[in-house]
Amino acid sequence: MITIHHLNNSRSQRILWMLEELGVPYEVKRYERGKDMQAPKAMRQIHPLGKSPILTDGARTIAETGAIVEYILARHGEGRLMPPNDTEDYWQARHFLHYAEGSAMPPLFLMLVLQMIPARAPFFVRPLLKASMQKVDELLVLPQLKLHLDHWEHSLGATGWFAGPEISVADIMMSFPVEAAAQRFGYEDRPRLRDFLLRIHARPAFRQGLKRGGPYAYA
Repeated sequence: MITIHHLNNSRSQRILWMLEELGVPYEVKRYERGKDMQAPKAMRQIHPLGKSPILTDGARTIAETGAIVEYILARHGEGRLMPPNDTEDYWQARHFLHYAEGSAMPPLFLMLVLQMIPARAPFFVRPLLKASMQKVDELLVLPQLKLHLDHWEHSLGATGWFAGPEISVADIMMSFPVEAAAQRFGYEDRPRLRDFLLRIHARPAFRQGLKRGGPYAYA
């Protein structure tokens, strides 16, 4: 049976949701972040990088969300959660499957790092660092994030989903960056993204994944 090594408040929540959508039996082994917000060292016993999610299936161990999604699709998809092969929707789904981690998450992570630097610095240099990091954010990060948000809002325009008329792995993969960005931007002026979050949060499989995985900061 598949086991998901799941870290609280992490990208691995998407894998639980996906398995629930497909009705695939699985077990969850939970890990809690330390005070430094990092994964515990126990995860390195499963995979050398110690990053969540990690999937184990018998003697096989797979890390990286995109690779895990590909594995689950190959083993259990049976044509579900992926548009028909070689259609435009199929390649759109492939785009978002890789884009979610490859392009969407780096500026969001950089935004988080810029916020953390002043908070972890000695007290007397915090004001200077905060001003410096805000300037970097304004000049470098925000323009990139707005470019990405425009791409997301436009991509949802035809059907409300990221790839075709039905939910797919594109939507599951994109859920984390869309939720993460919502914490900062709110989407008051981006109704398609706002509606997307409402719809995925209402799905029974999404809710069951949360029940299995535990509290999730972005839900």
